[in-house]
Amino acid sequence: MSKTPRPFFVVVVLTSLAFAAAFGSKVQQNGTPPSHSVIPPRELHWGPSTLPGAQIAVLSGDPDKPGKPFVIRIKTKDGTKIPPHWHPTDEHITVLQGHFAVGVGERFEGSRLQDLAPGTYAFMPKQVRHFAYSKGETIAQVHGIGPFQTIWVNPADVPGGKADAPKK
Repeated sequence: MSKTPRPFFVVVVLTSLAFAAAFGSKVQQNGTPPSHSVIPPRELHWGPSTLPGAQIAVLSGDPDKPGKPFVIRIKTKDGTKIPPHWHPTDEHITVLQGHFAVGVGERFEGSRLQDLAPGTYAFMPKQVRHFAYSKGETIAQVHGIGPFQTIWVNPADVPGGKADAPKK
């Protein structure tokens, strides 16, 4: 049986240590993994949205940070109409409560709305113009990679009268 040369072993160990240091270890100083997080619905911190009739809660990450993952929830009142808009990044939507209806296009057309019942997942690729409508109090979970911005198609539809510009 041949023995592995000692220099080879040292190189493997040093390379492994360098890799761990470069990419960050998920083990804390005391040797335990970082704790997980659990957020019950009653502990969500709902904040205002630029869209009348809607609130937003950030569950994970920062939706404003470029290249970073995020998870948010959007709560809308019954009858909330979300005018045509688009996002510079992909949008992943899961309906948790109520009925969320989405349509694709640059004009809000009720006949083009597709109802998303609780449990339904929808994917909206970046830059696709779309619109939505809430039936009942609705909560949808959105996740993606930041920055998460809403760019309104028609300036007249912009809540508060100010349109976002895509961040570079």
